[in-house]
Amino acid sequence: MALTLEDRLAITELIALHGHLVDEGELDRLAEVFTPDVEYDLTDFGQATIVGLPELVRASLALGEGNPVAHHVTNVVVQESAQGRVRAQAKGLGIRTDGSCGSVTYEDTVVRTGTGWRISQRKVSARRVPLNGARGAL
Repeated sequence: MALTLEDRLAITELIALHGHLVDEGELDRLAEVFTPDVEYDLTDFGQATIVGLPELVRASLALGEGNPVAHHVTNVVVQESAQGRVRAQAKGLGIRTDGSCGSVTYEDTVVRTGTGWRISQRKVSARRVPLNGARGAL
């Protein structure tokens, strides 16, 4: 499947929309971003993989004040994949209520649906170590 420039822009905006909706508490609109059967992998944070949009909303509400107050997405890379799927990677910055900041990598599988592009799988990985732990001699 050849991605058009319009596809790439729509996918990039889709990834950005997630932060706007969550930060505004518009969880009822997450179907604009995710498929109904989304798999949202938070295992890097010691949590389970959340399956399904209703469970994702429930988990977000249950986390309450533990949610970041601001999600910022940058460095989006979109790659064509097999069988009508697209792989997208992005960096995310989350600002917490105490002003601290954390960094993550989003690894998304994006699919075209009857209502546009949607994320069907997302793996969120925390960035905790500089250079991802790479060491070596210069």
